[in-house]
Amino acid sequence: MSVLLPNMADFDTIYELEEEEEEGGEEPETVVRSQELPRPRDAPEPVAVRGAGHITVFGLSNKFDTEFPSVLTGKVAPEEFKTSISRVNACLKKNLPISVKWLLCGCLCCCCTLGCSLWPVVCLNKRTRRSIQKLLEWENNRLYHKLGLHWKLSKRKCETSNMMEYVILIEFLPKYPIFRPD
Repeated sequence: MSVLLPNMADFDTIYELEEEEEEGGEEPETVVRSQELPRPRDAPEPVAVRGAGHITVFGLSNKFDTEFPSVLTGKVAPEEFKTSISRVNACLKKNLPISVKWLLCGCLCCCCTLGCSLWPVVCLNKRTRRSIQKLLEWENNRLYHKLGLHWKLSKRKCETSNMMEYVILIEFLPKYPIFRPD
């Protein structure tokens, strides 16, 4: 006795059955899947928390503003916001003084090394950005995704000049209607 098994590569594939078009020429209904739901149009714009420090190394300020934005009222407690910003500021306070020292050293030796002495500053700045991104991802998983918010470190153009700066961008996550009928 022989049993025909389907090709295992096609085992998990979901095929849609095509219905024959009716003679009336009516257009078929479009099916919207859950992954393709549009974002709500009434979602507020993301909130940008800008750097408030007096030292900026490659666009990264030495501290962020701890003032609670009024747009976040009712979304997150001011204490939680301040705690999160304080954690980011502590990370910056730990890493940026080393970068500034290497930057000064690199500027002094720049002519002799043809610019290669600035390479440690670039690497330290990248490491600082990654540690802040990991910290914000931890904060998102711990609290903010449950509240419908997403924090991320983003590069934006300065309002006063053509320079780029890093800001903490707080985005509002859309609420998808999970009980919407198919």
